[in-house]
Amino acid sequence: MTVQTDQIGSPQRSPKWAVLLEVAAFVVFALLSKFLLSLLFWRYAGPVSLLLTLVVLTAYLRFRGPGWKMFGLVPLPGWKARLMVIPQAALALVAFAIVVALTTVIGPSMGLDFLTEVPSEVDDRWGEVAGSLPHYLMWLAIVWTAAAFGEEMFFRGYLISRLREVFPGHRLGAIPAVIIPALIFGYGHFYYQGLRGAVVTGAIGLAFGTMFLLFKRNLWPLILLHGLIDTLTFTAIFMRWD
Repeated sequence: MTVQTDQIGSPQRSPKWAVLLEVAAFVVFALLSKFLLSLLFWRYAGPVSLLLTLVVLTAYLRFRGPGWKMFGLVPLPGWKARLMVIPQAALALVAFAIVVALTTVIGPSMGLDFLTEVPSEVDDRWGEVAGSLPHYLMWLAIVWTAAAFGEEMFFRGYLISRLREVFPGHRLGAIPAVIIPALIFGYGHFYYQGLRGAVVTGAIGLAFGTMFLLFKRNLWPLILLHGLIDTLTFTAIFMRWD
């Protein structure tokens, strides 16, 4: 007898309301844990709360089914599949560059002056990196764990994949499945980057979410690009490049 399974390996496909409840629970857990941790150490509240969320989510996915391979950490058999990550990351870089230009260059030229305002909290959070090798290396470790892997696994891999089960299977269903995680992603950066940061990172979330679906839910190109972009950013801060 054949038993049908849903995308995370449960015996039957979960009802849409149950999937929405599950997604909402993990989003609330991530945001609430970040708020509570920010009362103790706001600089690292985001990365720590996201890693904590991923630990709980990983345990949940293991209990329900095969785990993260169903949510973007797909196997890459052979060198051809691994090398394909590079041109895919390059394509994602083009999408990234377009949305950043739209929000940081074209937006202000259209009178959206708030897109030029960088809150002081940004310097307060990363200011110690300039000229400090220990802080630079620490943030690189955060970049390749909580940012490159963590953010892509949660906001793109998990949220988009689960929301695609809620909305219709045709192409229009992909629109809310990409937009909702992008809005949450942008909001998650508001606490220290302000409205400008929320808009810019939300736009990046839209671009990365679209690429995730275009790559047939393969997270590896986005993880690689995300890590490289943040590494270059912190290198520029460390070297005091203008």
